[in-house]
Order: sequence, then C-alpha cells, then structure tokens
Amino acid sequence: MTTRSTQAVPTEAGLAAEAISKRFGAVQALREVSLHFPPGQVTALMGENGAGKSTLLRVLTGDHRPTDGRVLLDGQVLDLSSPQDARAAGIRIIPQEPEIIPQVSVAENVYVGSLPRGRGRRLNRAELRGRITADLERLGFADVLDPDLLGFELTPAQRQLVEILRALSGPIRAKAIAFDEPTSSLSEHEVDSLFALIGRLRDDGIAVVYVSHRMKEIFRLADRIAVLRDGAVAGVVDASGTDERELVKLMVGRDMSSLFVRQDVATDEVVLDVRDVSTDDVHDMTLQVRAGEVVALAGLVGAGRSELALALAGDVPIRSGEVRLRDRRLRLRRPGDAVRAGIGLAPEERRAQALFLHRTIRDNTSLVSLTRLVRWRFVNHRQEKALAQEFATRLRVRTPSIEAEVRTLSGGNQQKVVLARWLARRPDLLILDEPTRGVDIGAKAEIYQIIADLARDGVAVLVISSELPEVLGLADRVIVMQNGRITGELDRTHATEEAVLALAMVDDLVTTAPGGNT
Repeated sequence: MTTRSTQAVPTEAGLAAEAISKRFGAVQALREVSLHFPPGQVTALMGENGAGKSTLLRVLTGDHRPTDGRVLLDGQVLDLSSPQDARAAGIRIIPQEPEIIPQVSVAENVYVGSLPRGRGRRLNRAELRGRITADLERLGFADVLDPDLLGFELTPAQRQLVEILRALSGPIRAKAIAFDEPTSSLSEHEVDSLFALIGRLRDDGIAVVYVSHRMKEIFRLADRIAVLRDGAVAGVVDASGTDERELVKLMVGRDMSSLFVRQDVATDEVVLDVRDVSTDDVHDMTLQVRAGEVVALAGLVGAGRSELALALAGDVPIRSGEVRLRDRRLRLRRPGDAVRAGIGLAPEERRAQALFLHRTIRDNTSLVSLTRLVRWRFVNHRQEKALAQEFATRLRVRTPSIEAEVRTLSGGNQQKVVLARWLARRPDLLILDEPTRGVDIGAKAEIYQIIADLARDGVAVLVISSELPEVLGLADRVIVMQNGRITGELDRTHATEEAVLALAMVDDLVTTAPGGNT
C-alpha cells in the first residue's frame, strides 16, 4: 500500500534532514524539508528541476549551510561547514557533472588529495598502481576503465566512473552516498554495472540517495521514493506500492497523462536533403527532413547519430556526399557556415558544448544573433535584453533575472536557454541531440511543446534521443542507425519499440522495414 508522509525524522541510524530550509536572497529554495534516508535502503529523490533536489544534496554534503534546520547522521547532529566535513563524517556524493583534472591520469584523479608519497614527497607510483588496481577490481570497473588514461581522454561515462571511484575510496568508510543523475552518460552495460554496485552498497548497510528523472531506473532500484515540489516535501512512498502516474502527480501537482503533442503539420517542402554523406564515423547517409516535420534518429550508443549531427553543424569534416538546405548546396567547413545557412544544433553535452556557464542568460541567448543586434560596430544592449527577455518568458525559464549566470539554473532551464538561443535565430533546421537528458517530467512536457511549436511554425526538426518512448511520441518518421549507417526508416504508424530495436540491432544492414525505407 502506498504511504505518504512529511517524514517526522527518527533518531535512529541513517542520514536525516530535519526541518531544513534554505534561502538565497529572495528565493526560498527549501522549505522545512524533513526526510530520513535509512541504512541498507535506496531512497530515490525525485522532483521537477527547481524543486530543490540539488540544493538539498548540497546541504546534506556540506556544500551549503542551511538557513534553518539540522543534518543528522546516525542520530548525531552534524556541523557541516564544507564538503570535507561531510566526507570526514562518511557522507559522499557522486555529482551529475564530474570534476576531472584533464592532464593527470585516472589513478591520480581518483586519489587527488590523498596521493601516496615517498621520499622527497615524490609520488609513489607503485603504491598508486596497487591501490587503483585493487579498487577497480573490488568495484567491478576493471574492464571498463584504464587507470593510465588522462582526464581529457575520458568519455562522459568514464568521467562518471572516476567520480564513483573517488567517492568510494579512502580510509573513512562511507555511511551515506548520494548519486545525482549518475546514468545520464552511461551505456546499458555500464548502467547494469552501476546498479550492481549500488546493490552491494545497500547490502553493506549504506544509506543510498538516488536522484534521477528516469522512472524505469527508479522502479528497478529504489526501496522508497521521496518527492520534492517547490522546495517542500510533496510525499514519501514505497516504491513497490506506487506507479509512474502517481509520482508524476506528486512532482507536478497535476495529471500529465498526455506528454506528447501530436499534430500533422509537415509539408512537402524539403528543407534538409542529405545525399550519400560520409565522414570518419558515418557512411553513405541519405535522408530528408521537410518543413514542419519532426524526424527522429534512433539507435544504440555508438550508432553514429551524434556524429552525423556534428557533421551537419559544420563541426566535423564531411569526406564525401552533399548537404542541401532548401535546395541550396552547403559548404560546411566550420560551425559558422552552418549557423549562417540556417542550421542550429543543441548538442548532447549542453554544459560542455553549448553553454557559457559563467555568462548570463542574456549573453547565452543572444550569442548567435549578435549580427542582427549590432549597429555601428556596437551591440544594441537594449535590443539584446529585450530579445533575451522575450524568449526567457516564452519558454518559461525559471530565473529571477536574465542577468543570472547560466550555471545557477537547473538542467531543464539550462536546456531552455539553449533552445531560446536558436529560436531567437529562427533557423530553417534545428537539430536536438538528447534534448531532455537530465530533465524532469514537467520540463520534458514543456520542451515537447516547444518542439511542436517549432514544427507548427515550419521549422524542420531532427531529434536524436536514446529514450524510445520519446522517439515514438515526438517523431513523424524514425530513421534508425547502426555502426554509422542507416538500417531502416519507419513512419509514425509503423514505429514501435520492437520495430526500432530490431533495426538498431540487425546483423545484416540490408533490411526492409514495414512502412519505411532502407
């Protein structure tokens, strides 16, 4: 049976927040949050972006001091002035955006701050090798992480694994571990390894806090689910006694039974025409996207979808073939060529590839529209502010001001800023690579509406997504890729999860799909 509670905090073992409130100026981020995270259980922490999840994690791990309230561990009140205090107490966090030192090895990244030293304070590489080898074997990562790789050589998934190793290493045993969107960059195999590790942590009696927007993960992993809404506890439920619909209601305060906006606004006008395009990673790509049409690129990790997007955006060289936009052949030698031609790209890694995190919402929104705002070699800042404010309002970016730095926004609002940038530019073709990764259910619905609005306005939209329900809910057509090649195409009426997966995993690349082409 489902149980709801505002959680009177017990004094027994585990991590607890007791009447935690946190204010940033005029913004009340947390409102008397009381939650208990018992040892030997996985408690999922859910809520829309801006609900207070990240702020609560930062309070629990010493990065923020609460305005009011207390943090307890095993019934003892903690005075956490820094993340070092939390770590010393046995509280660890795996952050959503890994902090990796680019020019040192995996092993040195893992033990930064506690590297083994020999004579003259020189690094003891033999001891370092022994420690990293033992920890990789113990945690089950020996086959997926080379300890000699340098930080800048790591994939997003490997960067995440380094953070996990860092959190679980050291002489002080972890008593509570928080995972903040840990699977956003992991393959299915890596997710399985992570979940096996979390299962071992639970069995070892560690209190696990798991933050994710992915419902399947939550129901696969969690024992209990705590939901925040508008900085307060909306409810706590047993994972075995609830369902996705009830969780969505708790998160957003309303029923969202229909996330996707389906419409038939595509025309016969071909906007994007890709003919036999090959790069170092994709081969003989031929596809079209029409005005008002949403086309999804589906496939497994490594299929080449993002690589094609980067080629169309002028970021990687095209070796052969041609790209035409509104029947005009393009020469895409650099990203500026694509922008001027009318192509926009919202890339997969928005923080690393799209946003200037320490610049304002205004700066980020106007970035590709500055030529229209310049007069006599100077930017008209009044027009720039008006432009940024228009799209921040239109896309409902949750911020006290467009002068706020983008790094202060939640993931969903950061994605809206990326979209605002391209809506302000008014592209003919907009490529969206994993547009809702790390985004909560409410923000997802808003982004889906934005995509529908773009299509209604005649923009050709090319969406790359690893979430099959999203692919099927958004797309007029689905083009499936494997190993850098197109394996099939499905129209809306024939696109099912089974049909897409069959094309994504074919052994023979000459495959005919019902209702589509090869």
